[in-house]
Amino acid sequence: MSAWHAKRTEEVLKELGTGRRSGLSEAEAGKRLGRYGRNELEHQEPEGMLRRFLAQMRDPMILVLLAAAILSLLASGGEDWIDAVIILVIVVVNAIISISQEDSAEKALEALRNMSAPLAKVIRDGGLRRVETAFLVPGDILQLEAGDLVPADARVLEAHSLKADESSMTGESVPVSKEACGALPADTPLGDRRNMLLSATVITGGNCTCVVTGTGMDTEVGRIAGMLMEEGDGETPLQRKMAEISKSLSFVCLCVCAVMFGVGLLQGKELLDMFMTAVSLAVAAIPEGLPAIVTIVLALGVQRMVKRGAIVKRLPAVETLGCAGVICSDKTGTLTQNKMTVVDIWTIGGRHRQECLTIGALCNDTVLTYSPGGEIATAGDPTEAALAAAAWREGLDKNELERSQPRRAELPFDSERKLMSTVHPLAGGGFRVMVKGAPDVLLDRCRTALGRVGKTPLNGPLRRDILRANEDMAQRALRVLGTAYQDIPALPERLDSDVLERGLTFVGLAGMIDPPRPEVKRAVEQCYGAGIRPVMITGDHRLTALAIAKELGIFRPGDLAVTGEDLDFMPQEMLEQDVEKFSVYARVSPEHKMRIVKAWQKRGKVVAMTGDGVNDAPALKAADIGCAMGLSGTDVAKGASDMILTDDNFATIVSAVEQGRGIYANIKKAIHYLLSCNIGEIITIFFATVLDFAQMPLVPVQLLWLNLVTDSLPALALGMEPVEEGIMKERPRAAHESLFAHGFAFRLAWQGAMVGLLTLAAYMLGEYVLGTPGTADGVANTMAFATLTMCQLFHAFDVRSEHHSLLHIGIFSNKAMNKAFLVGMAMQLAVLCLPPLQLVFDTVPLDAAEWACVLALAVAPVVICEIGKRWGRREGSHPASSGRR
Repeated sequence: MSAWHAKRTEEVLKELGTGRRSGLSEAEAGKRLGRYGRNELEHQEPEGMLRRFLAQMRDPMILVLLAAAILSLLASGGEDWIDAVIILVIVVVNAIISISQEDSAEKALEALRNMSAPLAKVIRDGGLRRVETAFLVPGDILQLEAGDLVPADARVLEAHSLKADESSMTGESVPVSKEACGALPADTPLGDRRNMLLSATVITGGNCTCVVTGTGMDTEVGRIAGMLMEEGDGETPLQRKMAEISKSLSFVCLCVCAVMFGVGLLQGKELLDMFMTAVSLAVAAIPEGLPAIVTIVLALGVQRMVKRGAIVKRLPAVETLGCAGVICSDKTGTLTQNKMTVVDIWTIGGRHRQECLTIGALCNDTVLTYSPGGEIATAGDPTEAALAAAAWREGLDKNELERSQPRRAELPFDSERKLMSTVHPLAGGGFRVMVKGAPDVLLDRCRTALGRVGKTPLNGPLRRDILRANEDMAQRALRVLGTAYQDIPALPERLDSDVLERGLTFVGLAGMIDPPRPEVKRAVEQCYGAGIRPVMITGDHRLTALAIAKELGIFRPGDLAVTGEDLDFMPQEMLEQDVEKFSVYARVSPEHKMRIVKAWQKRGKVVAMTGDGVNDAPALKAADIGCAMGLSGTDVAKGASDMILTDDNFATIVSAVEQGRGIYANIKKAIHYLLSCNIGEIITIFFATVLDFAQMPLVPVQLLWLNLVTDSLPALALGMEPVEEGIMKERPRAAHESLFAHGFAFRLAWQGAMVGLLTLAAYMLGEYVLGTPGTADGVANTMAFATLTMCQLFHAFDVRSEHHSLLHIGIFSNKAMNKAFLVGMAMQLAVLCLPPLQLVFDTVPLDAAEWACVLALAVAPVVICEIGKRWGRREGSHPASSGRR
């Protein structure tokens, strides 16, 4: 892309082969349209629905589930098809949910394509005409005015008080002045190219004539669209964990089934019988409800997020937040209030504050309106709105002032003059010229100043005091405007700067800034406490960014700040090596934002990125979790993001991170529960086979019932656990950390073994101790079935916290778990006690002694796990106390 801002105006026109007054001919425009193409953004055609559906079938867990469905049918000889149908329904529902959550990049590109104005005023063949923006070509001469959407990148040829809102492209919080200046340095940052207009930005003031330098994909917004198209959808940490579980389960199942099959053959059992036994074990070992439960837990998390002001577009993104180690945040509107506010008024001796605010309110184009609650609303330039609001807070109503002192003449703000003046009648006759503008320029136009005892000559010491006050405000990153006036007897015939803006009396300085949100400072502290690094990435100036970052605690002793210009000379390898040193990035471009995100990712961090503008979209897409602003965000940013903040607040992200950690913990609890229970089932059947029991402890119909009662409601109830205390005092887990790390695999193994051994103990008691001759097999089978089911229901309470005692978190504090337990227990008792169901499930009545053994064995996991947790706390294995911080 050519550096049009770095060429002289005549060079630009010559290179584009166009005339300032005549423009292109229609014939030449037609030729260029064929060469450059339409002024539209490219887009990739989406894949068909069938192809996308089949792509979902490649997921390892889905393949395991499909295998389970086939094995279930084989195990029952085709008669028991209900389990297979349930599995297939789960697979289809998950595929539909996944497809409905896709296409975020396509939506972002569609929003970009829709950001073009339908018609543009163009000079062709020497005449002004309206042309569809899609047919604009490089070399076209455009005329734009306030309110117009810029349809293509263009070089300014003529400008009159021209201002453009480029916040969506550069992050600049206030409209920027544009002018028809000469060549700028080639390395001038995008936000400082005052001789260029950018496609998809808005003209907020003045008018101009400009020449189109780039259309379609050759514009700055086109480059962003290209980056969005190139940036694919990466796997979330949760998706990687689920794939890991699928592979582990598949491997374990195959190994156990192979061993069982081999042992059976060595024992001389029938080949077909052993195959069917191995298949039954495989069906029991696979938690077919796991994907559905994970999806439901994520959906429940989404509902919690909505209540906290965060709308999640992709379900896995809920969990991704939980392992975020870096939050890269835009400044304007996210860390700040996105509302310029006067925070300092300086006058000589502090005696003329009202006069300063009066000039600020009257020399002002802001529209002031009143809301029903007695508050005010302002519309216009942010700095002027800040002055009007400051006057209102001190009892000076702009509308009342204008009624008593109406505007009779004006000199609009000009980027060369850097001043604005209005003329108002005085009550005793004559007029007062009220002037505001850049302090250094204004001071050169002043002869006197309002001092402690009225108007005094502006001598050297007084001038130094004013300049010192201006410098002090500037060092605090305040945007400073000076105010002055002069009284004249009558309106002059010639209204120009030499007449109205000379011999002024200096009044004061107004310092304003977009102030930080009050709640963000505490949120930043929470981030550091949780091991999360907050980083500011903004298009604003370095000084302003540093001031806000220091006030919020983002910029700390030892940290560094860097600008986009610095990044241009920094190789990516060096940025990746030093990225942890930088807390503030200022005046950055979309490419810079992507580089920063990728550098953190290279360091192994899960990165959350916030943004609201078109320029933020590529970084939002590249980040592990993109957070767009709901109030100020563009459709492009929202389309490229995973989550939308309804209140545009950084503190909401921190709250969402806490919820994300809680959701991941709950998913892990559900996985813990399901896998430990299934390990118990595997051990039960495996040992019964290896030890050559006369009868299997569980028949196929009991296995299916077991999965229905224990694999659904308790696992879902675990997904509704509240966030555990202290979760934001732990360091974020690594993105590639195994689900089975930190002793999780060991806990699964010993707790699964516990469940299996208790079930086998129940069988042995029924077969050899409590059962009577002729009924022992039935009693043993029923006791094993009852013990395993109830054991798993009680075990769900153990899993509610890996480290805290059940008494500490409250036995009945999770209402969903209480209901799941009661429903599961009622269903199991019905199967064990009702004669019609006893026939269906091959169970027999139990006497009091047998029931006592069953209940004692079923409750045993609670006691054993409580002892294990107490031992773990004594050994200091809790993450919060194990040096993970």
